[in-house]
Order: sequence, then structure tokens, then C-alpha cells
Amino acid sequence: MFVPIAVAVVVGVLGWAYQAIKPPPPKICGSPDGPPVTSPRVKLTNGRHLAYRETGVSKEEAKYKIIVVHGFDSSKDFSLPVSQELIEELGIYFLFFDRAGYGDSDPNPKRSVKSEAFDIQELADKLHIGSKFFVIGVSIGAYPIWGCLKYIPNRLAGASLVVPFVHYWWPCFPSQLAKEGFKALPARDQWVFRVAYHAPWLFYWWMTQKWFPSLSFMSGNMSIFSQPDLEMLKKLSEIPSVGQEKIRQQGDHESLHRDIMAGYSKWEFDPLDIDNPFPDNEGSVHIWQGGQDKIIPYKLNQFISERLPWIKYHEIPEGGHFFIFDHKICEDIIRELLLG
Repeated sequence: MFVPIAVAVVVGVLGWAYQAIKPPPPKICGSPDGPPVTSPRVKLTNGRHLAYRETGVSKEEAKYKIIVVHGFDSSKDFSLPVSQELIEELGIYFLFFDRAGYGDSDPNPKRSVKSEAFDIQELADKLHIGSKFFVIGVSIGAYPIWGCLKYIPNRLAGASLVVPFVHYWWPCFPSQLAKEGFKALPARDQWVFRVAYHAPWLFYWWMTQKWFPSLSFMSGNMSIFSQPDLEMLKKLSEIPSVGQEKIRQQGDHESLHRDIMAGYSKWEFDPLDIDNPFPDNEGSVHIWQGGQDKIIPYKLNQFISERLPWIKYHEIPEGGHFFIFDHKICEDIIRELLLG
């Protein structure tokens, strides 16, 4: 009698565990159970769709073409505070897009640093913006830029990584430096990134369970923001947001969770493996970091820039994580990328 009961209990526990760690199916845009498609999209060779938004001068007239890669819990509808005067003066075309699983872009269950880079390349080709283009990546949207520098450097005219994501398990970091940066994070965030790196198969469960605190950003923990960030968030809250309701419409797992999992996966390279994409100074690569950023420890990006002298490092001493939304700094970023 005991054995059948024990077997039933074990089977029941295993069944519960399987359901707990298995993410729900995505609500794909345009499918019977999904939200409607409300943005222009291109179809990639693997059948997925990427949604995009074009601003600035027309690509036919543009002197400079920039693809902008949004950050965490964001989309193609976020805007850079660049004046129309600068856009027309320099002749800038901007291409924003929803990364896989965000907004109106189809999810990618095999999402990775490499797949994000090739999504950017194929988007550029589908929209015929030319053989070379500039890229700007913001926060976690910078890991696709590292992918571009590694996998498609021949397509780049220049790159800017703004408050860029850092991977605490990159082999290039001295262990003490990585440990100091990691320990500066809230304990709950440390555990999120540990699970993403060491046990990605468990990540959905970790992000949805109620026993332990999860990611600070998603739980509304404002202590992760510096004073400059709190002031910027207040300013941004006074501006009507566009498309906010669509960011996670295909499910948190396909947008937010997979973003973290891809970023903290085991990469095929680390930044110090990348060769200078512009040996003849025909372009430039920039890292912009805030001295008051509590989300991305500045010393780690500073270390990378020191080891890669072809990267131009810019530190905003009083800047937090959101300084790109400062009009003057944002235009400085654009000018340095295009003219510096």
C-alpha cells in the first residue's frame, strides 16, 4: 500500500514542478489569442516579424542612419530628446524597433546575443537603409550592440553604448572587481542574475514565485535609483507616454524574462575578445556612463574602456541611469557618434 502512495506523491510533485517551471505560451500578435498588430513590421527569413518606427529625415535623403536599441521594459516607442534642428542640420534618420518579444515583434525562444545582432542586420536590409549604419544601445539594449561589434562589425559606421549592461560573469573582469560590482546590487537582484546565468531553465519559476523577492525594477523598489534618476523619472512622468500598454502584451516571459536570460547567458565571447572595428578611424565606438548610476556600476565599464583603447569612454559625473533623456546630453551623444 505504501509504495503506490509514494509513487503517486512523487508523480504529483514532479507534475507540479513541471507546471511551475514551464512558461505559458506567448500571446503572439496577430494570432487568434493574441493582441492585434498595430505597427509596421518586416518578416525575417526565419518567419518572425520585427515591428519598427522611423523618424527624422527620410532614409533616401539622410546623411546619417541610426538604429536605436531600446532597454528593459521598453519599446520602439521610446523617444530620444533630439531637436528637429539637429536632425535637419545633420540629416539624421532614426530607426527604432521592438526587440524580440516586446511590443509588436514576435518572440524568439532562441533569443541570444548573436540573434539580436542578426535581427538588427536583417532589419536594416529589409528596410534598405544601406550597407553601413550607426547603432545606439541603451542599458540592457547594449548587449545587442556588443553582439553587433562581434558578429557584424563590417555593417557598422559607429556605435554608442549608453549606460551599458554588464555581465558579471564575463571572464575579462578581475574577480574582485566583478564581486564588488555585483555585491553593490540589491540582494534580490543578485539572485535574479544568478538564476539567469546558472539555471535558466528555472528562471520563469523564479520570476513568478512568491516566496522570495524578485527583481527590484519589477517590484517598484525605488531604492535602486539615484537622486538624478528620481528627478528624471519625475520629469518623464509629466510627459504623455506612447505605447506603454503594448510593451509586455505578449507576456512578461517573452519580453522581460527572455531579455535577462539572453543577456546573462553564457556568451561565446567577452568584450575583450572584440577587435577594433575601425582600425583606420573610419568610425568610432563610445561608452557613456553615469557616475551616479546605481543600476550599472561605472567601474566595470570603465575597466572595459581602459582595456580597449579604441573605445571612447565618457563619464557624466552627476548622471544616473537615465541621463540619455536629458536633451543636452542626448544631443552630445549623437554628435560624438556622428562627428566625433
